[in-house]
Amino acid sequence: MSDEAVRPSSGVLDVMVHVVGMAVYLVGLWLYIQVFGLPKQAIEVVICIWLGTVAWDVRRPVREHLLFLKDWWPPFVVFLAYLYSRGLSDDLGVFSVHVTEPIKFDKWLFGGTLPTEWLQHHLCGNPCERSMAPRWYDVVLTTVYYSHFFAALAVAAFLWKRNRPQWVRYMRRYLTVISLAVVCFVVYPMAPPWMASRDGYIGEVHRITGRGWFDLGSSHGSGGTTQQHVSAVGNQVAAMPSLHAGLAILVALWGITQLRSRWRWALLLYPAAMMLMLVYYAEHYVLDEIAGAALVAGTMVGWSAWERRRAAAAAAEPGAPDAEPELDAAGAG
Repeated sequence: MSDEAVRPSSGVLDVMVHVVGMAVYLVGLWLYIQVFGLPKQAIEVVICIWLGTVAWDVRRPVREHLLFLKDWWPPFVVFLAYLYSRGLSDDLGVFSVHVTEPIKFDKWLFGGTLPTEWLQHHLCGNPCERSMAPRWYDVVLTTVYYSHFFAALAVAAFLWKRNRPQWVRYMRRYLTVISLAVVCFVVYPMAPPWMASRDGYIGEVHRITGRGWFDLGSSHGSGGTTQQHVSAVGNQVAAMPSLHAGLAILVALWGITQLRSRWRWALLLYPAAMMLMLVYYAEHYVLDEIAGAALVAGTMVGWSAWERRRAAAAAAEPGAPDAEPELDAAGAG
């Protein structure tokens, strides 16, 4: 029997390498989660994504694996700035925390009813944490909440592997939204509903973000303990605008503008579920979500206009080749 007859084909070998590499990666990721908890910072998620690309095909040259770090260092700079500036308003103590404005706006918008109070009363009882066991929709909504920490970056990783110019365009928008939101967090710190309730500004509501995963089958919430499992540590008054709502909207709108299937509009269910969850779980007011949506809309319109002008200018220049866009640390090409 010839050697060729006993050797696995290149296609089978490729599959084996992928399966073994990803199996090792998933075991390592599971161990990491057991020791350090779920990844909840963008830097953690990006490193996990990079290691996943390495595990997918470890046979590639090292220089190809390092190309990821070369391309992603500008986003890393923004992520670091975001991580260390989220609590800047607390450290500076210059801007006072706003509490009453979003309460008044939400009540005005909903005819005198505060949506968070209404949702918690009708969906999990009153008081919410102690009266009713978690329902199926709590599981769904807690999962939607945690997806915030990786969904937008997963889209970025996919684009980086498949279409780098599109990755650059996407990251411009993603990093601009984050950067402008951080500025707002610093100059306009705002208490979310759970904090306003704690301080007596509104009726009794609870921060129940971890309810769907960690209290399933129990009629008693574990309060802050469950919240810590799924929520990133950071500035507690970084509520205006809502990045959870904004990035969910960004992911949906990007998909809708890039896909051609009629089913692409179903992507809107993702930000819809995220926005419902944020109000129900007392993480944000409706006003925060409107501000997050406006930030994303303005960012997408602004960058699209800039890219059209740039393309038109390049086309008008005789003999000018199409240049691949570059990304700098500010997220601009």
